[in-house]
Amino acid sequence: MNVVPPKIPRQRPDLLIATEGEFAGWRTWSRDSFESNNGPFWHKIDETGKVRCAFRVEKKHLNGMGNVHGGCYMTFADYCLFAIAASELEGPGVTVSFGCDFLDAAREGDRIECAGEMTRAGGSLIFLRGELTCGERRLFTFSATIKRVKRKVAPTEIADSH
Repeated sequence: MNVVPPKIPRQRPDLLIATEGEFAGWRTWSRDSFESNNGPFWHKIDETGKVRCAFRVEKKHLNGMGNVHGGCYMTFADYCLFAIAASELEGPGVTVSFGCDFLDAAREGDRIECAGEMTRAGGSLIFLRGELTCGERRLFTFSATIKRVKRKVAPTEIADSH
């Protein structure tokens, strides 16, 4: 009798889960120091199975006009790409294309959320789109492409395998 062992989720030492505050139960990654320094950005899977991302605007996210800096929107949207694509990606990837539209400003204290979707996933490319909102206000829309990255085998590993 063949017994198939249960699929055990891969343990991610870089995945952190908030235990308190408004984002209790939400997740973030610690692997990207740029995002860690510019966030914190959070994601979770909601009751419908969709990935949701969010962050609370702090003073460090603002430009000289007191609005969220456009680069912050873009950094958060890039974070969201990988949260949305994580189940399909199952490994490393890089953003190879990113287009966006700035629609409205957000201010300190606002909660910015993202909803998005994969529009197509192929062998090496994943296409996505999403929207950042604050309450009912649409702030920013984006579309992007992630390329799956294959781990390069070091020459010593090739020599050792023969």
